[in-house]
Parts: sequence; C-alpha cells; structure tokens
Amino acid sequence: MNASDTGLPTAIVIGGDVNGLGVTRALGRHGVPVLLLDTDPERPTLRTRYGRKMAIPELSGDELIETLYALRREFKQKPVLFPTQEAGLSTLSTYYAEIRNLYQLALPDNDIVQMMLDKNLFQARAEELGFRVPKSLQLVRGGEMVGLEKLRYPAVIKPSAKDETYARHFAKAYRVTSPGEAAALWVKMELVIESAIVQEWIEGGDSDIYFCLQYRPPSGAAPISFCGRKTLQWPPLVGGTATCIPAQQEIRAELTATTSSFFDLTGFVGLCSMEFKFDYRDRHFYLVEPTAGRTDYQEEIAVLNGVNIPLAAYCDLAGCASKAILEKVEPRGWRDPFGYHNALAKGAKDPALELMPGLKLADAYFRYEDPMPYVAARLSSFRKRFAPKAA
Repeated sequence: MNASDTGLPTAIVIGGDVNGLGVTRALGRHGVPVLLLDTDPERPTLRTRYGRKMAIPELSGDELIETLYALRREFKQKPVLFPTQEAGLSTLSTYYAEIRNLYQLALPDNDIVQMMLDKNLFQARAEELGFRVPKSLQLVRGGEMVGLEKLRYPAVIKPSAKDETYARHFAKAYRVTSPGEAAALWVKMELVIESAIVQEWIEGGDSDIYFCLQYRPPSGAAPISFCGRKTLQWPPLVGGTATCIPAQQEIRAELTATTSSFFDLTGFVGLCSMEFKFDYRDRHFYLVEPTAGRTDYQEEIAVLNGVNIPLAAYCDLAGCASKAILEKVEPRGWRDPFGYHNALAKGAKDPALELMPGLKLADAYFRYEDPMPYVAARLSSFRKRFAPKAA
C-alpha cells in the first residue's frame, strides 16, 4: 500500500491528542486517507502533515453521532472508525447497531464493552474467570463504607469509570495508606462521581507495569500483539505513561497468552490491551485494567517497533493488504515529553536506558518527517509559560 493507491476507504480518527496523532501517523505513512476529528483546532498534534483535520462540537454523546451521520454523505465507501477515548468509544458502542451500517468498526456486544469500561465490573469478571487481580472493594455514592478495614494497605482508589468532571478536580488515582484515608478521600470524590474502586496495592514501581496491545479480528483470526513495559508515569506510581519500552523477550509469551485468554473468554473483538503489574512479593503478574475498543495512549510504541496495530485493524476492516503491518526494525522506546519532564521535576527517575542500554527513545510529538506537532507543542508551552498573569 502506498500514497499513490486510490479507492481506499478513509480512516476517521476520533480524538486528536497524542493517541490520535500516533494513529494518524501509523496510517498516513502508508497511504491511508485519514480524517482527524477534534474539538480544538489549535491542538499542537493537529499540525501533523498526515491526514485532513476537522473541528467538531463533541467527541462523544449524541453530537458525535450526529456528526458521523452528517459526515457519512461525503464518502462512497464505509470509512473505518478509530476511537481514541473512552467516552467516544462508549457512545459508539451504545449506537453500534446503527453505526455499523454506515462505518467499519469492530466491537463486541455493548454489555461486554461496558464491562471493560467499568473497573468494578472488570474486576468481578476477572475474578470469576480465575485471573489474578488485586483484592478490591467498590464504593458507591451514599452507601456504607463497609469492608475498607479488611483490605491490606497501602491501597489505590480511583473512579470506576473515566469522568470528565472528576478529571477536572482530582488526580487519575490516589495511593492511600489506611482505611481512614480512603474514607476521607471518598467523601470528597463522591460529590462528583457515583462509584469508585479501592484496590490493594501491588508492590512495585513504574517499571513493573507492563501491557499487551492487541487487534483481535472479528473473523477469529489470530490477534496481532505487542508487549511493552512502562518505565515512568506521570504522576509517578498512579498516573499515565510517560516513558515505555519493549517488554523483555522472556515474558512476552506469558503476557500475550494471558491477554489473549482473557479476551477470548469474554468474547472481545477489535482493538484492546491489558495492563499488568508485577508483584515482587509473590513474583506474579496481576491484571490491572483493560483498554477496550480503542487505541491505547502509548499505541505508537508498537508501531515504532514494527507492529502496526492500527494498520492491521484498518486492513482487516477495509479488506486490503499491507506488508507494513509486521516489519523487522531496531527496538525503540516512546516518551511523552510533558509527562516525562513533570515526573523528573518531582524527583522521579526514568530507568529506560538502564534497562535497555543504547535504546533510541522517540518523542511522542517529534518525527523527522513530521516535526510540526513538536514545534507547535513547544511554542504553545512557551506562550503559556510567559503569558502575562491576570491581575
């Protein structure tokens, strides 16, 4: 597949953050026509040379569906959808019976998707199927906080599902050291969310967190997989990926097998991933949480290492072929520069180059053939830093 090809369906990437940028590059570099949708036309990542960009009112909810209905008239062939955020994915899953008549998108039944999006429902399903997960407790708004004292501390408390209002007031997750600390935090959290999960802490640092990214064809063909390892998060210990590297060879088979087994048993198809953490106390990997129906924040780490999962999904759904899905390349790492610098400013250390000496780390924004997202991000950061402060 190359840029001179004609007649290919358009890939529509919903969400123009770092995740969407990685997907757009993964497809655009191989001649796939891409339309990148976002609510903020000034977002630095939209300066990528690949694809067409369009500002839309919302990336989820009824307005997203209305936008997709209106857009469909522009295309002769069914475009392939790539959701990059949970809220948009939840919307598409809810309307899947209608959307699949207009667009190409691989998803299982909505109840499976919603189970994956809710940490408490995922926890219960994983326990039922016999997978290793940390002991947990669900907290519900207005309910009794019974059982907190039965957990082993430290523990981590986080919302059952992603919530925009919560994200504006709280961190992604909190590490708590006692039942009283968990209860006090929940009293504040329940003002904006309906439920949370409290999980026993898995002993280990950021570099003990692993993930397996997959695309699982609806036909039942073998999934395309890539295993990675985080080395730094922002915020440290409880945040999102700041730096990640390929997982070591000796554990890839175990992580891939466990990921495949879980998604097989739950009947999942499409884009997904599983996050794990290695516990030094018992030397086992524990399932932490899945990403389901969309690309992961650090999805580009797989592409950099020759496993182009977005392209695999596109070719499967569009009915085309590409030799670029699996390529032999030198190992590469991936780094979100803003999360990385924030973590280092708080005293965190990134062991990426100690774990893989000589590894080349790719900046999430910068590519030699596509430098403008990096330039725009730096200019935006500079303006914010030196902007006059309001009186």
